[in-house]
Amino acid sequence: MTAVLAEPVLGSISPRLYTPPLVQGPPGQCGCGCALGETTSYGFKVERFAAEKLGRPLWPWQRWLVIHAGELLEDGTPRFRRVIVTVGRQNGKTEAVLALTLYWLFEEKKPSILGTSTLTKYAKKPWFSAFKMAVGSPELVHDMPENPHRKAIRKAAGEEEWWTADDCHYSVAASNAEGGRSMSNQRVIADELAKQYNMEAYSAAYYSMDAFEDAQYFGLTTPDPKGVLWMELRASALEFMDSGEGDETLGLFEWSVPEGADPADPQMLAMANPTMDRPGGKRSARLVREARAALAKGGELLRTFRTEIMCELLEDADAVIDLAAWVRCIDPGDLEAYRSSVAWCFDVAPSMQHAALYAAAVLPDGRVRIDAVTAWEGPGCVDQAARELPALVARAKPRAFGWLPSGPAAAVGARLADRSQPGRRAVWPPPGVAVEEIRGELTQVCMGFSALVAADGLAHSADPLLDDNVENAEKAFRGDAWVFSRKGAGDVDAMYAAAGAAHLARTLPAPAGRVRLVGPRGS
Repeated sequence: MTAVLAEPVLGSISPRLYTPPLVQGPPGQCGCGCALGETTSYGFKVERFAAEKLGRPLWPWQRWLVIHAGELLEDGTPRFRRVIVTVGRQNGKTEAVLALTLYWLFEEKKPSILGTSTLTKYAKKPWFSAFKMAVGSPELVHDMPENPHRKAIRKAAGEEEWWTADDCHYSVAASNAEGGRSMSNQRVIADELAKQYNMEAYSAAYYSMDAFEDAQYFGLTTPDPKGVLWMELRASALEFMDSGEGDETLGLFEWSVPEGADPADPQMLAMANPTMDRPGGKRSARLVREARAALAKGGELLRTFRTEIMCELLEDADAVIDLAAWVRCIDPGDLEAYRSSVAWCFDVAPSMQHAALYAAAVLPDGRVRIDAVTAWEGPGCVDQAARELPALVARAKPRAFGWLPSGPAAAVGARLADRSQPGRRAVWPPPGVAVEEIRGELTQVCMGFSALVAADGLAHSADPLLDDNVENAEKAFRGDAWVFSRKGAGDVDAMYAAAGAAHLARTLPAPAGRVRLVGPRGS
């Protein structure tokens, strides 16, 4: 176990990961060795504003952030349209943006600023703090309307905003599909960005800036692998940092630890906690004690410490599929050579706007290969699929055809169920094809598919539709077991079809002469 160092370990001023400045040249006034100076970043003005007009000097890391995030282009507009800041909890990220907000309102006189968070009440805290700071500052109160406590603020639910004498407004909203919609904002502050699990809040708030070419969107957060928006923006920023190709107007500033860092190592803790052992900041001795306790307990306590305090990006504990393993399972190919042992499975999305058909077979090396057969989409697609399936199955003659009667495919259940009768030629299914209704085995289908991927026991060709399902899938628990959730994350019919086909392929009996026709299980 790493011991506490005798000397205090100061939190890191600069982040471990960050988008480098476009400005090149001799070291400038920042102090970190970059070339940024008074003419190439508005951050220096923010620094003076905070000290002189707010009486609240910035912490060293906050100063570094506003200087780098405030980089200017040659025409004087901000380089970054989107700024993503990741830092450990309670390190003053809200204070940094509070100073920025007041600077934008009183110095740059931006007409409209929007603050968002997971709930409106959380967005209101920095919003009201900024108001109190403005009316309490001898330097700023003269720029507020007369009798500001009565006239310059509106607190009614859904109408929260305050404004300056220059009619510059600061409003708040929850991070949802309506937060910022029907508004026109020049600055947006999105707190807890990684807690946005879909694109709705981003769409409403970010595009409220579309009328301003010099607008900026600041997203502040600790990590959460379920945060679709944060993960995608972070990946785009890292791609630009690695290759120099991509969006140079997207800035990432991440105070975090590398993967697998020792939680009890003060040097590691300093990377994600820039106020550590600085006046008014966190103390390394306390953090190390908490780290040791978390290490001893393990489980969710340790996971939470790594995420919230160390900003370590961990795999989602509730992830349906190990995405790294899913990538390892990519092995382009088809099932042409295994037609005698192929199983098919069909499924429908709850929206009834999509349906998918997948095939699977066990390979000689024991892996299961899955392959897309076809998909249907749009209004009426489910009825179309039900009409076309008999001909498709008759032509390919898989050994088994499966479907999930407990899901949306039940809408066409009467047309998919085995209608064969002894002594009579079957209308459905075609001769030699077993129809399997996957009912009680649904948890086996879903959990078995996840386990198959984790064990590198699957082979797939990176079908975009299935990749999208896998990336966004969530669990729906049934006691201690779970299935793929059909709520919240989007359609997963391709994933259900692929998993069902894999399950059927693994449970098919070895070929022994003529294939026996079977009806629904339990009949």
